[in-house]
Amino acid sequence: MKAVERTHVAALLTPAHESRRTRRGRRRALKALRAQTAAQAPATVTPERPHVLPRQGERGPAALRSPIGLRVPKHQDTSATWAAAYPFLAGGGTGTNGVFVGQDTGSGASFTFDPWVLYQQGRITAPNVVVAGIVGAGKSALAKSLYLRSLAFGRRVYVPCDPKGEHTLIAEAVGGHAIQLGPGLTARLNPLDPGPRPSRLSDDEWAVQVRARRRSLLGALAETTLGRTLSPVEHTTIDVALTAAVHASDGVPVLPAVVDRLLTPDRTDDPDGRLTEDGRPVAHALRRLVSGDLAGMFDRPSTVEFDPTLPMLSLDLSRVSENTTAMSVLMTCAAAWMEAALADPDGGQRWVVYDEAWRLMAHPALLRRMDAHWRLARHYGIANLLVFHKLTDLDNVGDAGSAARALATSLLANAETRVIYRQETDQLGPTATALGLTAAETARLPHLGLGQGLWKIRNDAAIVQHQLHDIEADLFENGRMG
Repeated sequence: MKAVERTHVAALLTPAHESRRTRRGRRRALKALRAQTAAQAPATVTPERPHVLPRQGERGPAALRSPIGLRVPKHQDTSATWAAAYPFLAGGGTGTNGVFVGQDTGSGASFTFDPWVLYQQGRITAPNVVVAGIVGAGKSALAKSLYLRSLAFGRRVYVPCDPKGEHTLIAEAVGGHAIQLGPGLTARLNPLDPGPRPSRLSDDEWAVQVRARRRSLLGALAETTLGRTLSPVEHTTIDVALTAAVHASDGVPVLPAVVDRLLTPDRTDDPDGRLTEDGRPVAHALRRLVSGDLAGMFDRPSTVEFDPTLPMLSLDLSRVSENTTAMSVLMTCAAAWMEAALADPDGGQRWVVYDEAWRLMAHPALLRRMDAHWRLARHYGIANLLVFHKLTDLDNVGDAGSAARALATSLLANAETRVIYRQETDQLGPTATALGLTAAETARLPHLGLGQGLWKIRNDAAIVQHQLHDIEADLFENGRMG
């Protein structure tokens, strides 16, 4: 034992019968000895620690000691304030109930999403989803994986418009059906078919609903072909012609019969010939679907059947993607065709995917149908999924202040889940304004990688890296993913 250590040990020993004065003197001597030992001990200086403070720290005013003990009072505040005070803490995410999407890049945890689960938890009030991103960012792969993985949870999928045919292979792979329509194909679609009947409707209610849907469809087809809205008199001519065509058929009329009644109405319905004159523009507009360049797709009884019990049903319109009028007519017919199944509250929970949505929003008749489906999504158990390239596509719908522009904007307002993939720099301002993004969120958009998206679920935000299984990647690639 060293001499200094022995001195310390000896000083710690208390002699027997030690007086108070002696004990105080011994303690003062021990304190002085410790100070002398600390001052004489060499400090170890290494390259990593070139400046070494004395072992007992600074003395005097430099020690910053307070005569009063430092006690921090308790503080209580809101989570919004603490989020700013501790900006590097990650959020709780969306939980574990739902479809696996990928990895939250902020927390590193798995990210799941299910609009029906979030609605039941009260975290959202509208189950609709909007996905936007430039070509090749991965938005189509996200949409496909969302509805494909939802099939395991008992959900069904409807794709009323597939302009590129990229959902066809997926529908066939999961035991569904893809209906291909176009010039030269054998499939025929009679837009006046009643469609599948909801289980809760009586005979009278079903007859009224079918009649209203047929009138609405004929008006929408005429407006789409004419490029304008119909007058009240033209609506009357359609109503009279449809009634006569239904009576002349076995209950399921076809378009040629309606066109014939428009061109040559019964004299009992038109004694003075005014309906014939007023309905002539509508007749020639609908005649294009029967004898014009769109003939062969809608002018005969249907050869395909809409089966709402299938796990997935898609309408492949890739054969007419270059014909804008044919595309709009097909989408209008398909929307009416699927409307009966979508309006069935007993149909279960279903995804309705609107891919290449900019094509749909260009037509007011389709826009009105989409708006109705979005507003009634909660009642029917539907989650609408709208996919387009950029949010400024909404500005191309109608004129500023028009009803069509208002409808297009309301689609975004009725979707509390927004997923934004990489955007070009010239789109950052409109995107941030439309979605209420912060400056930090906006700055991240141009630098998002492949498959990375900013998820805005009501007031929560997260950047998620979407992950695909090898089988999904092969299936989506075969589907000509854009």
